[in-house]
Parts: sequence; structure tokens; C-alpha cells
Amino acid sequence: MKINPKQIESIIALPGPKRYEHFVKVVADREEVWGLYQDGWALAATDDGQEVFPLWPAKEYAQLCTAKEWKGYEPKSFSLEDFMNELLPNLKNDGVLPGIFYTHSDKGVTLKVDQLLADLNEELENY
Repeated sequence: MKINPKQIESIIALPGPKRYEHFVKVVADREEVWGLYQDGWALAATDDGQEVFPLWPAKEYAQLCTAKEWKGYEPKSFSLEDFMNELLPNLKNDGVLPGIFYTHSDKGVTLKVDQLLADLNEELENY
């Protein structure tokens, strides 16, 4: 499903916590999550140096971040099932935090894996 440019602008303009809420709703609805990939997944770091795995709810949002340090990366999706049952447990085991909805000017919301799983499970109960 293609996202209208006006919607992209309005969602990108939201503060991080509102983009996080949007992420949870869209991911639960579409059952897919997006990252950036080029010979390995794109990673970032918190201000204190902890590794972060950036994630987006749709290809269009991830595509906006394929500049600067992620130049040459391509949006790549994974199913919600793989995300919740494989990727998130692996991130937790490796001490990597999920970074939700980076934009070109904001690092988004970084939180613990357990919180993201709880929020997704809560949203999925609505379906």
C-alpha cells in the first residue's frame, strides 16, 4: 500500500512518542516491519553508545533515511511474526535496543525489547 506524500509529511512531523504509537498501530495492522539493509542491517547508537536497530512501519519512511550514514542501504521488510519471535528475542540477547521510527532529523524512540513486545501484543488484541 502506497503512502500519500502528505501523510508522510504529517507523520514525520509528529514527536517521537506519537510516531511510536503510529508504528505500533501500523505494524499490527499490516503485519510487517521495515529496516535498512546493505551487506548487513543498518545500526545506530544511543548517546551513551548502546547499539540500536532502527525500525519503521513502512518502506516509504525507511527510504527517507537512506542518506548520510545509511547511503546505499535499501528498505527491507520482515513479517511481524518473524519480528516478534526471532528478531526481537535476538536483539534482546545481544543487548541491542529497537529504535522506532528514525527520521532524517530525529532518532525516534529507543526502548527495551520487552516494552515493544508488550505494546505490540496489546495492540494485536484489538484484531
